Amino acid sequence: MKKLLFLEPFTGFQDLTLLITRVLTGSFLVWGVWDNIADPARMTEFVQFLTHFKVPAPEIMAPLSVWFQFGCGALLIAGFFTRWAGIIMAFNFIVGFLMVHLADDFRAQFPALILIAVNLHFAAMGGGKFSLDRLFK
Repeated sequence: MKKLLFLEPFTGFQDLTLLITRVLTGSFLVWGVWDNIADPARMTEFVQFLTHFKVPAPEIMAPLSVWFQFGCGALLIAGFFTRWAGIIMAFNFIVGFLMVHLADDFRAQFPALILIAVNLHFAAMGGGKFSLDRLFK
């Protein structure tokens, strides 16, 4: 009864749900910056966006953020260097949150906050059973 009450049979799905969360998050990161990579005009818009929010060195920080998101997104999808990708993305979104979303209401803050939390989870958990990380342990 206790096992059913606490849904203990679902613990067997932890690696599968970690895989799904990694692939979805990684895909979102890659998709979210692809336009900045493919179209120089979109990268220029991102530089202007960062300039508006007084981010230091926006000409450097914009491509740095974009390429880190793209690279870490690909790493999360593959489950390779998952802890590093998670901590780098958590840091990236903490900076974004503090620079852009701090004054927003909770609804507007939530996407950045959930990306921080999910990436901290990846940093803590690693890639799991269904990851390239597992091949190198």
